[in-house]
Amino acid sequence: MRDKLIKDFFVRMFGSMGIDVGTLTPKDELSSLINSLHPVDSGKELIRLGPSGDGGYLLPDDLEGIKYCFSPGVSSESGFEAALARQGLKVFLADFSVDAPAEFHDNFVFDKKFIGALSNQTFMTLNQWKDSKISNYSGDLILQMDIEGAEFETLFSVSADLLNQFRIMVIEFHYLQELFNKRFFLLASRVFQKLLQTHSVVHIHPNNCCGSIKGNGLEIPRVAEFTFYRKDRFSNPSYRQSFPHVLDRNNTRKSTLVLPSCWYRG
Repeated sequence: MRDKLIKDFFVRMFGSMGIDVGTLTPKDELSSLINSLHPVDSGKELIRLGPSGDGGYLLPDDLEGIKYCFSPGVSSESGFEAALARQGLKVFLADFSVDAPAEFHDNFVFDKKFIGALSNQTFMTLNQWKDSKISNYSGDLILQMDIEGAEFETLFSVSADLLNQFRIMVIEFHYLQELFNKRFFLLASRVFQKLLQTHSVVHIHPNNCCGSIKGNGLEIPRVAEFTFYRKDRFSNPSYRQSFPHVLDRNNTRKSTLVLPSCWYRG
């Protein structure tokens, strides 16, 4: 009876926050996933590329030898991509919702397509996109992805071989508050587990656009930027114990959202 009352309380609470909770994710399963995503110090200093605000990201200072970046999701900001282009990388951009990147650079190559899990007039997969541009290239790549929730289907459908080509991946994950929902958790946790087979998280920056949700002793940002780094590039790894990073900046003018302590080994 007590367990049912507790469950009913959380269902009502999350429902009032706009979360459709059919079955709550058990706390031990959710905590285990969050623990697996705790950022690791790779031995490489983090640098910031892009603007001092939304569209700027932290990544390891390890770009030497990388020739190409794939950046699905363009919107109205291309500062990160321009910073890479100025360093000599060719940057492939894709977004069906716009007609061109926010700024011009000779190293930009734009496709008016969404990136997802299927191929048609509007969508293409990440594998198809890479094969259409540099089909025989086997060197390291960078991925920067901000595609408003389609990241889950895109990452589910990408091949292990292509995933392993990305030395660095910067991915903005949306709807993370739905991890409290068991049905969503089953999908999202598989995506994270897939990434963690070859990469580790080296930085998390919660986007202060949308706040966070607290429940069952945990706090989850609704939107957060994750930087993944391929494990073979690490030297003397250890867990990062202090957040925010000195280079972190707010995405919006709203109140700062600090990374909740359950997301790192403080």
